[in-house]
Amino acid sequence: MKFKKITVFFETDTIPLAEELICQIFFSFNINGVVCDIPLEEPDEGFGTHTLPIPEHYSITGYLPLLDSSGIILEQIKTKAAKLMDVGIKVEIVTAIVDEQEWADAWKAYFNVTRITDRIIIKPQWKDHVEKKGEIVIHLDPGMAFGTGTHPTTAMCLAFIEKFLSPGATFLDVGTGSGILMITAAKLGASYLLGIDTDEAAIAIARENLDLNGIDPSIYHLLCHTLDQTEPLPYDCIAANIIAQVIVDILPDIALRMTKDTTTILSGIIRERQASVRTAIQANQLSVVHEEYIDEWVTLAVKKNQAQKNQALNNPAQKCYTA
Repeated sequence: MKFKKITVFFETDTIPLAEELICQIFFSFNINGVVCDIPLEEPDEGFGTHTLPIPEHYSITGYLPLLDSSGIILEQIKTKAAKLMDVGIKVEIVTAIVDEQEWADAWKAYFNVTRITDRIIIKPQWKDHVEKKGEIVIHLDPGMAFGTGTHPTTAMCLAFIEKFLSPGATFLDVGTGSGILMITAAKLGASYLLGIDTDEAAIAIARENLDLNGIDPSIYHLLCHTLDQTEPLPYDCIAANIIAQVIVDILPDIALRMTKDTTTILSGIIRERQASVRTAIQANQLSVVHEEYIDEWVTLAVKKNQAQKNQALNNPAQKCYTA
């Protein structure tokens, strides 16, 4: 099958905002396999390492199946992209026709062995790495799903899971993507994991990666659902690495699944939008207990307010779910 390769080159003073908005345009047309050619500077906190040179031009690339409707969709993408000039993002769109193999493998050049923390290592299946004693190596073939661990939002999530998840904890991953957060939680000792995503392809890839890492199928479930379609059972640790607006929308459903001891990790938040997330946190009787920043991205850990603790769910999380 042939694909239309759509590359959006851009110039702006707010690179993370441009990255988020351009990716949203692609995702709004169900275009997966988006490649962001935007290597970031090494963060001071040491979350992740970036081994690629800084590109001459920043760009976001998506792959659209070459169908009768492709031309119409491309024009709609161009129309939406042109409106980014209103927020100071100048774009230029270049297209090319490629075959399926190039589409499937294009992003692999951007994914290398990555150290996230002192212990956590992300290793693509096609890269070599000699495991050292004490390392937690996450073997990953993310396919076309987001979440390789190299993006600051994912890297901070992984570090937060290491910090807040205790052995034996139950874990909920909202927007599981490649399954990287579930795998990390399992290798850190989680007793039960539930991953949800609205993309069937992501669910399939997450299942493959969990199997690749030898995670016992009896301790996890994967569901192609929105959060409000799952049972409001309590979890010890919850992660939502999505985007700010979605986090705001689903925080009431997240709060329903929190006990007095639950830590929820919120990531995918750009600095310019964290005020709306903090307002939603307060509105849902939650408090920020820890925060970290990398470049323009912020990750927050939240818990229930003291006044809400007596109202928290008291039933233990079930260890068996039905799809």
